[in-house]
Amino acid sequence: MRFIILTLFPEFFHSPLSSSMLKKGQERGAVSFEIVNIRDFATDKHRTTDDTPYGGGEGMVMKPEPIVAALDSLGSGSDRPYRILLSPQGCPLHQARVEELARKPTLALVCGRYEGVDARVSHFVDEELSIGDYVLSGGEVAALVVVDAVSRLVPGTLGSPASTSAESFSDGLLEYPHYTRPAEFRGLRVPDVLLSGDHAAIARWRRQESLRRTWERRPDLLSRARLSDEDRAFLRSIGARLDG
Repeated sequence: MRFIILTLFPEFFHSPLSSSMLKKGQERGAVSFEIVNIRDFATDKHRTTDDTPYGGGEGMVMKPEPIVAALDSLGSGSDRPYRILLSPQGCPLHQARVEELARKPTLALVCGRYEGVDARVSHFVDEELSIGDYVLSGGEVAALVVVDAVSRLVPGTLGSPASTSAESFSDGLLEYPHYTRPAEFRGLRVPDVLLSGDHAAIARWRRQESLRRTWERRPDLLSRARLSDEDRAFLRSIGARLDG
C-alpha cells in the first residue's frame, strides 16, 4: 500500500516513518511512503502558501492553489490516489473506517496548518477526516495516526495477521486486560484462570473482561457491538442496561 503525505513540514515524518512497524513494513514491501512538500507548488518567488483570511480574524489560512496543484501532480484516472484532508471538521476516524481505508491502494493525506485551509480545497478531496474532538497545531500528527492505524492492517506490515483480530474495537469492544511475568507484582496477582491452562475458561474470561471493560469505560460502544445471548446475559449480571 502506498501513502502520499502532503505537508509544509516534510522533516516531521523522517523519524516516525523509519522506526518500528512502519520501517519493517517498508522493508517487507508492504507499505511505501512519499512526502510531498506543498511549498514546492507555490508559484511566487517567496513560495507563499498562506494568506490572511477574508473577512478578517486571527491567524493565517493555507491558500488553495499550492494544495490543489500538489494533489493534481499525483495522477488522475486509475492512477489517482484517494484524497483525504485531515481536519477537525471531518468525520471521526474509527476502526471500521480504518479497515475500509486499508483496502485502498493509495492514500494521499493533506496536512493543514495555521488556522486551517481555504474551504475550497474540500472540493478537491474525497473526504475530510478527524482523529478526535480537539485541536492540533497541524495535520501532521493526525496523518501519522491514520498511517499507523491503516498500515498495521496491510498484510505484511505486522509479523502475524492474526495479531490484530482480538484488539480493541476489532469486534466493537475494548480488548481484555493482558498480563505477563511475574505472577505477582507488589501484591497484585495475575488472575488464577490465566495460570490454569484451561483454554476454554481463559477464552470465556477474556470475553467477559472485554465486555466488562467496555461497559465500564465505553458503554456507548455496546449498542453497535456484535453481542451473543451469552454476552447479553453476562452484561445484565454486572448491572449493564441494554436496549432491546
